[in-house]
Amino acid sequence: MENLSVLGCPDLLGYNDSGHYFTVELKVTRGNKVRFSPHQISFHKTRPKNTFILVRALGQRSLKLVPGNKIQELVAMGHGPWSSTNWIEIQKTFELVA
Repeated sequence: MENLSVLGCPDLLGYNDSGHYFTVELKVTRGNKVRFSPHQISFHKTRPKNTFILVRALGQRSLKLVPGNKIQELVAMGHGPWSSTNWIEIQKTFELVA
């Protein structure tokens, strides 16, 4: 989703069967660090509910879903030890958004 009026707006806007909206920022990394613009950090800090960051590690070909309210930790420490999230877990997380 490209948006010039809300800087840092995440890549995806979705809603579940309950009609609750959520956003997902998509990131790809080669190492532990995940890069964000200041606007992306601000977006997640000011909207801590129903926002997510989906990180894909290239070397490991795995995914990690991080709640948006953890963006400061992600910036400071990277994604940490990797435990891959599968698509079923991701779907369940989005279904539970309220």
